[in-house]
Amino acid sequence: MTTRDIVLSALFTAIIIVLGFIPPVPIPLIPVPITAQSMGVMLAGCIIGAKRGAAAYALLVVLVAVGLPVLSGGRGGLNVLMGPTGGYIFGWIIGAFVTGMLAEKLVREGQSAAKQMTGFFIASVIGGIGVVYLCGMPWLSVVAGTPFDKVVLGSLAFIPGDLVKAAIATLAARAVIVGYPLLPART
Repeated sequence: MTTRDIVLSALFTAIIIVLGFIPPVPIPLIPVPITAQSMGVMLAGCIIGAKRGAAAYALLVVLVAVGLPVLSGGRGGLNVLMGPTGGYIFGWIIGAFVTGMLAEKLVREGQSAAKQMTGFFIASVIGGIGVVYLCGMPWLSVVAGTPFDKVVLGSLAFIPGDLVKAAIATLAARAVIVGYPLLPART
């Protein structure tokens, strides 16, 4: 990684932490709240790319592990990483990477706005929602002792909100590539 890559990753870690200041929205009967930090997966992957996005979230996980209260609701520490939300938090790293990888493949300079936004949205849904859920749901099932089918059913409540987050990330990513053409390439 170059110095620029490290700076962009660290900057995005700071943005993700700021997203954590938005209060979490608890869902009855599910120990996983809706947070704005999960939208950061989509933003990081789409805006700074796979490697930098994953690095930003890896740094966030390190900060959480050492006990800094950088997660939504001022949470931090190994107990959070080992708790019901741990799989989702670790899944953020993989999700940011997959989102970025897909965005790098689907979105090109010179494409129409509609094609770019479609690419960002697809990348956000697959990486930022699909991958994160695939990491988080089995973990939640094991840690909470809840049957997997009930975890899947409970997770359906999050889909509409996550689709809104994907749409917001899509609009933000498109605005960044239009407004900041000097931002280094995502790859």
